[in-house]
Amino acid sequence: MSDEPRPVRLGVVGLGFMGQTHATNAVDLGHEVVAGTDVVADSRDEFARAYDATTYEDAAEMYDTEALDAVVVSTPNAFHEEAVVGALERGYDVLCEKPLADDLAAAERIAAAARESDGFCAVNFHNRIATAAEVFSGYREEGRFGDVTHVQANYVRSRGIPGVGSWFTNEELSGGGAVVDIGVHAIDFALYLLDFPPVEEVFAVTRTEFGNREDYADPGDWYDATEEAVFDVEDSATAMIRCADDRTISLEVAWAANQTETQEFVVRGTDAGARLDLGGEELALIEAGRQGTDHVVESEVTHGSLDNTGWKGSDERFLDAVVEGEPPEGNTVERALTVQRVMDGIYRSAEAGTCVSVDDE
Repeated sequence: MSDEPRPVRLGVVGLGFMGQTHATNAVDLGHEVVAGTDVVADSRDEFARAYDATTYEDAAEMYDTEALDAVVVSTPNAFHEEAVVGALERGYDVLCEKPLADDLAAAERIAAAARESDGFCAVNFHNRIATAAEVFSGYREEGRFGDVTHVQANYVRSRGIPGVGSWFTNEELSGGGAVVDIGVHAIDFALYLLDFPPVEEVFAVTRTEFGNREDYADPGDWYDATEEAVFDVEDSATAMIRCADDRTISLEVAWAANQTETQEFVVRGTDAGARLDLGGEELALIEAGRQGTDHVVESEVTHGSLDNTGWKGSDERFLDAVVEGEPPEGNTVERALTVQRVMDGIYRSAEAGTCVSVDDE
């Protein structure tokens, strides 16, 4: 009799690019994609052919018909709550795409459902699953950096507004613009580097400077404006986030800006600092010493790599957790709720023009 665990039977809600990415990763990792749900018929047909899966227009019907072990939700943000809560109420383990929801109230309802469920909810913050991030975390746990007090967090594109007319630029479907799309990654990663302290206050400014311009230059062909296109979200934001014990994050996020693209994160600690890119492989350590003469040392961590990183690494950890019957330690729904509260604080601060409190409980 084999001791090998049986494959996870996975259902996918939202069968676009990310839904197919999760499905492909699951198959590559030895699991079964048995069913999928999407409101678009062509997406259902394509998914059924690609994964030999049964498809449904309604997630509840899939949940009640199929013998699933776990569910991945990769719909537009406005539909996360219904799909995730429905799966949790039936006791399924869930991996939800970031952000947790399109607004704070929906995110809080998802977290409440997860606390009551026999299943668990994880959120796909895949940039933590990276060589530099894990090496940094190991050094931090050993005390190499002393007290980590500040993170400069950057996720800036020079020209990279997603296709206008898609749900990304429609606030009703997305809940926001650059902050919700890419800023969510930067906020999560910065809090991860600080070891997720309680968040207390946010001051922020959001801007729409490029998305509505008729003369917008788009060398990467991200932008596909039509007369019916909706663009009612911000395309950049600047924020200062104050956490417990005066730990801070300075945040720069932009879909478009007249500057060099960057995903650099700079970490300052009392004994050492670090520099790494979001989801990257390379880590630089910055330290000072007095051996011989006062000096600064900047060293690079090289020749190390995790087997699976990014989306595949995140899927692997989720599916392993399903097999083991224990929620993953990192990408928890509670941490995703903290990120959602910060995003909510950014929008409230930008609207009010002043610093706002963040209730991180």
